[in-house]
Amino acid sequence: MAHPKRRTSSAVRDKRRTHYKLTPKAVTACQTTGELHLRHKAYVVDGDLYLNGKVAIKDYAPVASAAAPTEDEE
Repeated sequence: MAHPKRRTSSAVRDKRRTHYKLTPKAVTACQTTGELHLRHKAYVVDGDLYLNGKVAIKDYAPVASAAAPTEDEE
């Protein structure tokens, strides 16, 4: 395997890392419900699943994952 011939100084290392930064999530308010949500993602308001400002599924109930324990198993 290749190994560096010289140790990378902390200044060089830190200059390289200046471009690694967090960016804020793209959050938008829905024109229909006024709810804040991630762009291009479905979201639940009052039991209905919305996508693109329209009701995608009425009376939406998310399915519990198989890994999560149920109340009976505890």
